[in-house]
Amino acid sequence: MYAEIKPGVYWVGAVDWNVRNFHGYTTKYGTTYNAYLIKSEKTVLVDTVKAGFEDELFGKLDALNVDRLDYLVVNHIEMDHAGSVRAVLERYPDVKIVTNVRGKNGLKEAYGIEHETIVVKTGDRLDVGKTLTFIETPMVHWPDSMATYVVEDKVLIPNDAFGEHFASHKRFDDEFSDEEMGVIFRENAKYYANIVLLYSKQVRKVLDDIQSLGIEIDVIAPSHGIIWRKRIPEIVKKYREWSEGVAEERIVIAYDTMWRHTERAVKEIVAGIEEVGVDYVIYRISVSDETEVMTDVMLSKGLIVGSPTLNRELFPSVASFLTYMKGLKPFNKVAAAFGSYGWSGEAVGRITEIFESLKFDVVGSVKFKFSCDDKREELRELGRNVAERVKG
Repeated sequence: MYAEIKPGVYWVGAVDWNVRNFHGYTTKYGTTYNAYLIKSEKTVLVDTVKAGFEDELFGKLDALNVDRLDYLVVNHIEMDHAGSVRAVLERYPDVKIVTNVRGKNGLKEAYGIEHETIVVKTGDRLDVGKTLTFIETPMVHWPDSMATYVVEDKVLIPNDAFGEHFASHKRFDDEFSDEEMGVIFRENAKYYANIVLLYSKQVRKVLDDIQSLGIEIDVIAPSHGIIWRKRIPEIVKKYREWSEGVAEERIVIAYDTMWRHTERAVKEIVAGIEEVGVDYVIYRISVSDETEVMTDVMLSKGLIVGSPTLNRELFPSVASFLTYMKGLKPFNKVAAAFGSYGWSGEAVGRITEIFESLKFDVVGSVKFKFSCDDKREELRELGRNVAERVKG
């Protein structure tokens, strides 16, 4: 069923209840592929849905008696949003595409689509009975990304910004309980940490552009998850904080272990943290969801990573996580490293090198040969030092 957002503005997307992996990102609650219809003097579709879900899109358009489309706005060419562009063009061959120059080139490169296109840039307007204006948002999170704003209705359609992977038959934030919203805000943080974090500088610019353009917002209608109309100040504030590296006084301890020597050291580090009175969360990486670990890394000021040395290198699961984390470029972190070894002991140095490449505030490191018994006080001191820096 479609959902009316404002008079003449509708959600016509699709719900994917079953997806559990989204290009390596876990989606335990499924997701939605949100598309929006604007019916006025002209009829406009903003974005499409992932290929395979076009029947859901067309069913909603039929229910709204859409026998003609004048414009198809492509905010983003990624396959979960533009995967049905060709199907839309086949159904409505006279429609004109509206996108930016990178979007136009991307449609040709990714899909072989060359179609009559109106190329827009930030500040351009399109009169469809309602006024549409466009804001380019490059690298939030692809080069072609942009937002569409319905001026009279104060509806911002920002594609991937402000979204989360969450499937529901409910469409709007005010339809969920506070408890449910806690889950949704966590999923929003997870989405930011694992997809958008790398582009935080660009996010700050987009937030500044929206403010400088004097855009008033009654509704934020993203491309995934719920539509915001009650808690807009909250989600905008969170995006601002995440983009600026604001985090909680908490420490993530992420480690893995071969024969439990590295694992036993965690107990000593925790004892030091508890003396200072700082919150912490512990993940054994090989049995944890990397995307959940990454979410807590973003949300926390402190990070302590532990690894045994294997073949003069990091333990594979730790290497995998650190490679993943490095690509997302978290920032403003207090960090430390620890780990056991049998004869060479390179792992701790490898962790520190990665921290330094990310410009973390590296407090220290502790490595030990097999047992940590002789290093207990050093490990406790490491925990204390990180906690004091986080608290300070």
